[in-house]
Amino acid sequence: MDYCQFLLCTQTNYTLTYFAEHKDGVSHDAINRYLAKDKLTPALVWEHVKRDIDQSEEGYLIFDDVVLDKRDSASIEITKWQYSGNEGRVIKGIGVVTCVYYQPKVKRFWAIDYRIYSPEEDGKSKLKHVYDMLQNAIFSKNLFFKMVLMDTWYATDFLMKEIDRLGKIFYCAIKSNRLASPVNQKYEYKQVKEFEWSKEEQKTGIRIHFRRWPQYKHLQLFRIEVSSNRTDYVVTNDLAQLDANAAQKEYGIRFLIEQLHRELKQTTGIDQCECRKGRIQRNHVASAFLVWIKLKQIAYQTSQTVYQLKEGLLKNYLIEQLRNPHIHMNFA
Repeated sequence: MDYCQFLLCTQTNYTLTYFAEHKDGVSHDAINRYLAKDKLTPALVWEHVKRDIDQSEEGYLIFDDVVLDKRDSASIEITKWQYSGNEGRVIKGIGVVTCVYYQPKVKRFWAIDYRIYSPEEDGKSKLKHVYDMLQNAIFSKNLFFKMVLMDTWYATDFLMKEIDRLGKIFYCAIKSNRLASPVNQKYEYKQVKEFEWSKEEQKTGIRIHFRRWPQYKHLQLFRIEVSSNRTDYVVTNDLAQLDANAAQKEYGIRFLIEQLHRELKQTTGIDQCECRKGRIQRNHVASAFLVWIKLKQIAYQTSQTVYQLKEGLLKNYLIEQLRNPHIHMNFA
């Protein structure tokens, strides 16, 4: 809790050295030894949010990953070269796969699970981590939800089929070179970017079939113009969805998880730990999630943002310094 309190209070410097300099009776080495031997796990996230979640049969599960940039650190144990969507290129960092629960009626979301991507230790891909968290949400956490949202990276046959088998609806973007066939063209497979769209189909989508899927299993594909130089192809197993605008709105809810990643980085310093040991990095990530959970709890209770809460910690300091400054601005 002391370490979490430090992450919550500090504004720019998240190093253990800085913590030790401001905590009476605690040395840098003592903090390092504690974080190196303790074991904080993703289960702590669920333990601290399960009482707050307002579940709904119309709920959403959202999956994505974030890469904690460690390109300037040469010897952190669990770093690896991987693609960062934020950077738009491959960087050296720590991959964190996250799961968010969104309740549309109250318009609130909660981080409920995460996994550290370290295939050298557990042999699991990011896709397998998402599958594990999906299974855990249903069979262990007993969460109510209807929708699953993912980005292109997770739009694989395996995961889409599994979500469909579990009776859930998915919306995910697929690559423009993904092979599919409009069902009215006798299974002539071609890249979705080569499809010809009538004005009506641009509004209602196209019924398609993926190669290697059961012949009876059809999906609905939508072509969404995001900007003048970007087009997304969003696919869903909800065959009742015949409105491209509605499909875009459903898929757009996925960006809540990007809000989570941004808030984690800007208010908890989740990517700022410089320690080399993998266990310390794991404990730092767990602590950062706990700090975000606490900030989010208060934010919902007080109708504020996590940024307002974090910056508000400086308010009393600034008031006091303006009233009675330690360093006086004068040239006497």
